[in-house]
Amino acid sequence: MNLFDVYPLFDITPVKAKDVFVYDEKGKEYLDLYGGHAVISIGHTHPVYVNNIKEQLSKLGFYSNALQNPLQKDLAEQLTKFSDCKDYQLFLCNSGAEANENALKLASFHTEKKKVIAFHNSFHGRTSAAVAVTDNAKIIAPINAQQEVEIVGLGDLNAVENALQKGNVCAVIVEIIQGVGGLNESTQEFYQGLEVLCTKYHAVFIVDEVQSGFGRTGDFFAFQKYNIRPDIISMAKGMGNGFPIGGILISSKIKASYGLLGTTFGGNHLACMASLSVLEVLEKGNVLEHVKEVSAYFIEQSKAIQQIKKSKGRGLLLGLEFDFPIQKLRENLIVNQHIFTGNSKNPNLLRILPPLTIQKKHIDHFFEALKTELNKFT
Repeated sequence: MNLFDVYPLFDITPVKAKDVFVYDEKGKEYLDLYGGHAVISIGHTHPVYVNNIKEQLSKLGFYSNALQNPLQKDLAEQLTKFSDCKDYQLFLCNSGAEANENALKLASFHTEKKKVIAFHNSFHGRTSAAVAVTDNAKIIAPINAQQEVEIVGLGDLNAVENALQKGNVCAVIVEIIQGVGGLNESTQEFYQGLEVLCTKYHAVFIVDEVQSGFGRTGDFFAFQKYNIRPDIISMAKGMGNGFPIGGILISSKIKASYGLLGTTFGGNHLACMASLSVLEVLEKGNVLEHVKEVSAYFIEQSKAIQQIKKSKGRGLLLGLEFDFPIQKLRENLIVNQHIFTGNSKNPNLLRILPPLTIQKKHIDHFFEALKTELNKFT
């Protein structure tokens, strides 16, 4: 049997990893500045993470949500402390797409409406409603396209209000910093304006923190910078440091009922322990402050390279924009310099999404390697 050929693959086979490094079957070391799409938050195979999961696995790996799971309540308490979302409720699932799918479904239940407003260059996942609110026609199948969605410009409050005035809008969904879309971020006026408009027109305000959450921006959630209170917050990726877990934080104004949402694997014992381990390391290691410090250093170092036209993003959700497509540069960084980086919808943007444990010496190594490869272009 062959694999369904949907991924363009680099000829690299990882067999082990530690902190910010990945090793292939030949023992070759790669500096990981991509973290598997911003998934690796506290570094590969962190000892706290590994030991906690091993211990949990030796006790109980899984049982269904039909029985009590105190780890879910522990996770909710820890999330409250980090996010300051005291009056929210937690629902756990398995991925970012599932988180957004459940957020949209819940918004529709709550409002009894079905249209969604999303934004140009958005990416919210590949499942039914989540992919319909993603701005990429190539990955939207006809069965998904029957969803009612209006996509408007990021930052355009007038367009948002015009769409809301048409009626039947259950939700507005937005990434505070667009990940796949190219690290675009709007203003405090815009994000606060979205909250006001959602309240005015009785739509649910959903903030997608799947890629930007769990400390990636230097704040626990990216929206915290703007003094807003979303109705629903979706999260995943760095939440489990590689273990599949996602979830939504839900405002107390949205009421639960039995059977409203459900999942078989979501919030299982191992997933909860993985996420609790991430939070433990973030707290004890003062990781959020470290992210801000390393980010500032990265941005300062980037200014010395004239081919970089612009740096984008916050924390360690970063991008370097050039005036040429970066595909070949990215390939050369992998093949010649043994450094993983990422791409985006913007063909000229090199994405940098390393483990949050990265050090300044690793940043120095990257920029020296980048200079070497850029010199080959001139």
